[in-house]
Amino acid sequence: MGHNRSHCQRSVGEPAGRPPLRRRPPVLETAARPRPALVVTFLSACALLVALNQTLVVPLLPAFPQLLGTSTATAAWLVSITLVTGAVCAPVLGRLGDMHGKRRMLLVALGLMTAGSAVGALAPNIGVLIGARALHGAALGVIPLGLSILRDELPPDRVGGGIALVSSSLGIGNALGLPLTGAMAQFLGWRWLFGAVGVVSAVLFLLTRRVVGESPLRTGGRFDLPGAIGLGAALVCLLLAVSKGTEWGWTSPAILGLAVAAVVLFTAWGRYELRRSRPLVDLRVSARPAVLWTNVTSALVGFALFASLMTSTQVLQAPVATGYGFGQSLAVAGLLLLPIGVSMAVFSQVSAWLSRRRGPRTTLLVGTVVLVLGNAGMAALPGRIPLVMLAVAVIAAGTALAYSALPLQLMAGVPRTETAAANSLNTLCRMLGTSSCSAVVAAVTSGLTMQVGGRTIPAGSAYTVLFGIAAAVAMAAVVVSALTAPRRAPVGTTAPGPAPAAFADERPG
Repeated sequence: MGHNRSHCQRSVGEPAGRPPLRRRPPVLETAARPRPALVVTFLSACALLVALNQTLVVPLLPAFPQLLGTSTATAAWLVSITLVTGAVCAPVLGRLGDMHGKRRMLLVALGLMTAGSAVGALAPNIGVLIGARALHGAALGVIPLGLSILRDELPPDRVGGGIALVSSSLGIGNALGLPLTGAMAQFLGWRWLFGAVGVVSAVLFLLTRRVVGESPLRTGGRFDLPGAIGLGAALVCLLLAVSKGTEWGWTSPAILGLAVAAVVLFTAWGRYELRRSRPLVDLRVSARPAVLWTNVTSALVGFALFASLMTSTQVLQAPVATGYGFGQSLAVAGLLLLPIGVSMAVFSQVSAWLSRRRGPRTTLLVGTVVLVLGNAGMAALPGRIPLVMLAVAVIAAGTALAYSALPLQLMAGVPRTETAAANSLNTLCRMLGTSSCSAVVAAVTSGLTMQVGGRTIPAGSAYTVLFGIAAAVAMAAVVVSALTAPRRAPVGTTAPGPAPAAFADERPG
């Protein structure tokens, strides 16, 4: 009898060699759950906070050497360490969420953010502050865990809209993080930034158990610790090479050594993962065209968006004497970029509607095309503040459409029991796009310069080139999206009920 019950609980499409899917007792599955709107709102707040936290210290990097008595190179680690720990911890928290409960891992991630904020607010020196930012980076797992919780907890007809809103919150946070955190630091001081993040993350931590239900879905097997260590080591080498290339020199022995080490480690890690029955990252699933090209598109969209945001903010604050800048303060620049938030909020709902009607692939295509138009407009249009605001609103609309469609496109290609791990890998790809973008922006702005008032600053041609690069990368995302074939939602789940409409085959034409 026990053998038959275990056999029936196995996922329909799951390989026979894998341990069966484990479910919690039925009484917990039928317990009353919070209203879907409350869950979506809560997870959107989590995504917004994490996105804001990513750029928390960026506007203050020039000031930290004087504030904390350190060098510019050391202060740059406040950004680099967040990128590295986020890339390493996101896949780990995603896999642990699939194994032991997504809500449980969400609590861990929010706890890390709260702890990092408390340490950062009280940091006596740069070393402690870098440690605090490492904890902030580890909390990046909130994003894939939140998207996966939506798939588990929401009714099928609400999944698309919920993912659209959470994804748009992530985009809004990325878009407004630079000017808003800079303005807050300008008026209140940098320690207040960490304190504010700590208070909000602590409140979200306390609300998690009341708002978010624990999914009954579990994967079997043991956690792949060697795989996690191997992936972490490879990512550290790769991200250090990308983020420090401009500073250390792209042909320096350190950068070349890191690049070679990354290739060797990724190769060895991939061969090891393919031999595992329960790997940290299922490379066979990740190699499916629908999943692979979705992850590639995520990296391209992340690059195009971050390039647009960094350059738009810098152009608005550049001195008028440059001939292209508008000489605005951090606070005013933040106000001028508010259309980004409005545009993303509106078009995230448009994305949900379009995905229900035509499928996420169509939505992704439309979004990447709009992203191309917005960046091309920034490169070609004359420098006027209203035109800049219009162009960034168009870029935000395209980003909202793409960001909202990407998780739906991804989830259509993976079993529900691997949703968190798959979303973690997708988040990692997006981070690789943004980190590559930072390196390109640094290289272009340091290579094309001009003298204004005795200072060396980026020339106007640098920003024209950067917007052109962003448009070209967005066009590559269009091509990749067009090559990604529609895919029916996987049947290898144990959850009752139909798949969300947005996961179904797209309609022809």
